[in-house]
Amino acid sequence: MSDNKKPKRRSQLSYGKLDKDGFIHRSWMKAQGYPDHCFDGRPIIGLCNTWSEITPCNSGLRELAEYVKRGIWEAGGVPLEFPVTSLGETQMRPTAMLFRNLLAMDVEESIRGNPIDGVVLLGGCDKTTPGQLMGAASVNLPTIVVSSGAMLNGKFRGRDIGSGTDVWKFSEAVRAGEMPVEDFIAAESGMSRSRGVCMTMGTASTVSNLVEAMGLCLPYNGSLPAVDARRQALAHMSGREIVRLVEEDIRIRDIVTKESLINAIKVNAAVGGSTNSVMHLLAIAGRLEVELELEDFDRYSRDLPLIVDLMPSGRFLMEDYHYAGGLPAVMKKIAPHLELGATTVSGVTLGEQIESAECYNDEVIRDLDNPVRDNSGIWVLRGNLCPQGAIIKPNAASPELLKHTGRAVVFESIEDYHARKDLPELDIDESCIMVLKGCGPKGYPGMPEVGNMALPKKLLEKGVKDMLRISDARMSGTAFGSVILHVAPESHAGGPLAVVRDGDLIEFDGEARSLNLKISDEELQARLTEWLNNKPESPYHRGYAKLYVETVLQADQGADLDFLVGGSGDEVSRESH
Repeated sequence: MSDNKKPKRRSQLSYGKLDKDGFIHRSWMKAQGYPDHCFDGRPIIGLCNTWSEITPCNSGLRELAEYVKRGIWEAGGVPLEFPVTSLGETQMRPTAMLFRNLLAMDVEESIRGNPIDGVVLLGGCDKTTPGQLMGAASVNLPTIVVSSGAMLNGKFRGRDIGSGTDVWKFSEAVRAGEMPVEDFIAAESGMSRSRGVCMTMGTASTVSNLVEAMGLCLPYNGSLPAVDARRQALAHMSGREIVRLVEEDIRIRDIVTKESLINAIKVNAAVGGSTNSVMHLLAIAGRLEVELELEDFDRYSRDLPLIVDLMPSGRFLMEDYHYAGGLPAVMKKIAPHLELGATTVSGVTLGEQIESAECYNDEVIRDLDNPVRDNSGIWVLRGNLCPQGAIIKPNAASPELLKHTGRAVVFESIEDYHARKDLPELDIDESCIMVLKGCGPKGYPGMPEVGNMALPKKLLEKGVKDMLRISDARMSGTAFGSVILHVAPESHAGGPLAVVRDGDLIEFDGEARSLNLKISDEELQARLTEWLNNKPESPYHRGYAKLYVETVLQADQGADLDFLVGGSGDEVSRESH
């Protein structure tokens, strides 16, 4: 084995030594059938895989990894696949978001501790890709993302149905007496027809689009269906590209800058992306030590309308979106608003990457002068009810509710909400504002997707389809409605939301970006003091939940753990033997 023919790589700190330690590192790897030349200095590429049978969205990643490996071998690298925590949004209790930061820790330490020169992140389901990116950002090796892709369009009795979005609609229709339970159950199999993530613009598809906007994957990674052979080809080509990135020493911090994060914010507005993108981008920026603040989501999306007609804010689904031209077509239409000089993992600038893009269906991907909705992006609210901010997705809301004053109907917990929402004696009408407490990062814990509270049955039976709702929770990217989310500080941390009472008037003015509880400052302070004197004790006394509750940041800071913000770097100076 030559010690000077190949460049000194990170992996050579383990595999390049001609001593006892080198013997141990190489010999045990050879137990898997790797020949000598695999350790002669060529790039060692880690495949960070969140495949799991309990994460249906990611169930195709085991197969997709094989195509990534083909590309790595072809380009002269050595692929080594390793597993990390997998977070199934539809399966995990109490919420997958509780464990996003745990996945990030797993990814960070797996990358740092193992002899790899670059990493391919294989993810898909809502929290897997953000968690992987957070961990990878803290280490800062050459990095590329390969997403699982969206499942095929849902089909039910001759029409398309969208995952998540139509679940909420069907559920409300059953409760209103408009849909038989038998039909509701029959829709299950038709909604989920293949492996892959939600085929609406939910959080998973939003994140894969934002990853593409940030330049961290190859074009069309954000839209190719999971079962399309072209996704396998994209995985193959991604394997080739990660080897080049290692050889040219292009790292994740070289790709993801403030400019590329702003591009992602703008793309989120154009495609009608999930509100969950706010916390994920804030957390990723924190790991990269890039200054990004909550107001940036409002500031940089104000001039952009919604141009992608896709559920939950529109009509079509991810297959239609891809066939219409995918994100490259979207970015070409909003090109004057983007930083086109941003770097991408494909080796060209963002502008060069989208130069040849075409739109093949301008009903699915509209022109800027013919938008689906004029209001898009994320509105960031301030006021005495949310001193550290709250957000609303205007393109998913009813226009008439974007300015509203109403009487608060308060639910102290999610259990209280479930117990009382359908009681005939509940004092509520369509002009009221539903308020849910105890669902923030610390309070649940983990900040679940329950902010889009189902309306009381007696209002559904009257034909009411939307009401203003306020909480410290999140909502699914597949959901819709006039829902104010991420109120910070959360109620469990002593934010003003904790002291809202039944009958209080709440004033929301979307245009003014304001959300206020209509009581005097003196009354508010008196209530907060009383709450603080009777603050409930945390029920979490052991394990990860205890660590999480004690250290998690609020929503406006990305809900990362406070001691994980920033980077660890890739150097580990001590040998293991």
